[in-house]
Amino acid sequence: MGVAFVFPGQGSQAVGMGKALADQFAPARQVFAEVDEALGEKLSAVIFEGPGDTLTLTQNAQPALMAVSLAVTRVLEAEAGLDIAREAQFVAGHSLGEYSALAAAGTFSIADTARLLRIRGQAMQKAVPVGVGAMAALLGLDFDAATAVAAEAAQGQVCQAANDNGGGQVVVSGDKAAVERAVEIAKGKGAKRAMLLPVSAPFHCALMQPAAEAMAEALAKVAVKAPVVPVVSNVLAKPVQEPGEIVRALVAQVTGTVRWRESVAYMAQAGVTAFYEVGAGKVLSGLIKRIAEGASASAIGTPDDVAAFKAARA
Repeated sequence: MGVAFVFPGQGSQAVGMGKALADQFAPARQVFAEVDEALGEKLSAVIFEGPGDTLTLTQNAQPALMAVSLAVTRVLEAEAGLDIAREAQFVAGHSLGEYSALAAAGTFSIADTARLLRIRGQAMQKAVPVGVGAMAALLGLDFDAATAVAAEAAQGQVCQAANDNGGGQVVVSGDKAAVERAVEIAKGKGAKRAMLLPVSAPFHCALMQPAAEAMAEALAKVAVKAPVVPVVSNVLAKPVQEPGEIVRALVAQVTGTVRWRESVAYMAQAGVTAFYEVGAGKVLSGLIKRIAEGASASAIGTPDDVAAFKAARA
């Protein structure tokens, strides 16, 4: 039985996430303390107590989600004897979750990951003035159909497939007017639903080029080690292990499509039958069950989840 650990992306955040773990387990508290120290502020207070709109800011949500994922990882190592290097066939993450996966696999330190995600969040927010860009979910169209809709809607503006999430869920991103056109075109092409998403910037499209440049600069300044287990890159939908290749994929990811459906399919075809979503929420578990038929997918984010994982190994 092949095992993969996967790490959630933006949208999975919720006020109070990780608090029960931190209350109960010292390794979790240590991770939140490391992140607070790296950022020079008490992000943990925002994670545990809110307010929600402050947590949802991209520059906070990104390091916050990583902090929760790494807190869960450290608790699993301490409480359940998890050894990712020995037990995982792959790790992967959705968009920013790829940074969590890389930290869990030893490529980046937690402190460096927190700082990189703070820069990433700020750069992505700053790349496009609020209100200029948009993202929309097209449900019930496959990736090729959604890509064709985006191309038709562009009309000289930016509109591209940003997330291929699987299960007939594709997100398009770009200039607001073009994305609004895509919503109307998709409805005419048989989409079950097509709606604008409540996001603050058009992620994973060409408008994010300034943020890609900021990440190239930031990544050049941190230590990058080869991961202890292959990391399936979003933008390539295949494993990366060489540090230079990892950095190039992370830079490309900012403007490129999150190929989640293909990434999960790759892992399933390579023999993964059990996926564990590590961190906040259950979004990826739901998507994986729709992509990898017959595979199990479970989320680990609370003390009860940790106990269940531990009991299953006994």
